[in-house]
Amino acid sequence: MRILVTGGAGFLGSHLCERLLRDGHEVVCLDNFFTGRKASIRHLYDAPGFELLRHDVVDPFKCEVDQIYNLACPASPIHYQFNPIKTTKTSVMGAINCLGLAKRVKARIFQASTSEVYGDPDVHPQPESYRGLVNPIGPRACYDEGKRCAETLFFDYHRENGVDIRVARIFNTYGPRMLANDGRVVSNFIVQALAGEDLTIFGDGSQTRSFCYVDDLIEGFVRFMAQTESVGPVNLGNPTEFTIRELAEKVIGLTGSRSRIVSRPLPADDPRQRQPDITLARSLLGWEPKVPLETGLRRTIEFFRSAPAP
Repeated sequence: MRILVTGGAGFLGSHLCERLLRDGHEVVCLDNFFTGRKASIRHLYDAPGFELLRHDVVDPFKCEVDQIYNLACPASPIHYQFNPIKTTKTSVMGAINCLGLAKRVKARIFQASTSEVYGDPDVHPQPESYRGLVNPIGPRACYDEGKRCAETLFFDYHRENGVDIRVARIFNTYGPRMLANDGRVVSNFIVQALAGEDLTIFGDGSQTRSFCYVDDLIEGFVRFMAQTESVGPVNLGNPTEFTIRELAEKVIGLTGSRSRIVSRPLPADDPRQRQPDITLARSLLGWEPKVPLETGLRRTIEFFRSAPAP
């Protein structure tokens, strides 16, 4: 098939482009390079069937494709809070433009939604039926509510126009090609540990996250798009839960760093718990993460030790 990946030069997008090419598809990678990096897809430039378009999904575009993966949106707090209005526009206008294209060319379309739609949850772990506890006017709302609105648009296009959608809610994912300055906890800890700096945790580090290695997540994407039983939403993430302090200790141990762990005040609206209920993904897709945290961290640490120039 000919497949469009918006945000294709980003962390997840570059891995998805690579996987789709390996599976024998033609891939159109669309990115405005706000958080995407040419270094992440440079090794694909000469691959048969790969095409790169520099474009912003906020602006209309045309493309003749069989499938669309809409991954375009900054996904870390540092980047999505840099220009919160643009972040909301990327989620909402990007969804409208992608859905309009899918409607016109009759393409199946995947929306990379997020566990942030659950906000700071009072249900644990979070099933797809949980409607969330989100602050619509807080500093994270540009991303949380932008993604929630995108889900609304996807399901309205599905109901009103028969667009063939798939909506996945992605939980914390890590791996090679993360940006060193994206402010996410795994990349922060690894960069700090390799530099011999203190590892910064917020609060007492007892808040929990579930970390899914990128290869596992991409496998979930591909399986979800291939099946025809459900349009979603489907949680994709690792149900094994760790505290932030446990993660910091693992990174220090695996890097051999002498870094200390220091505390900073907890940011506004920072979720206390984040763990997916993947019962649906297991039954619908036969999918669950395979890569243990220590194995994935070793691979990610090695990437940062020899990270290419941007």
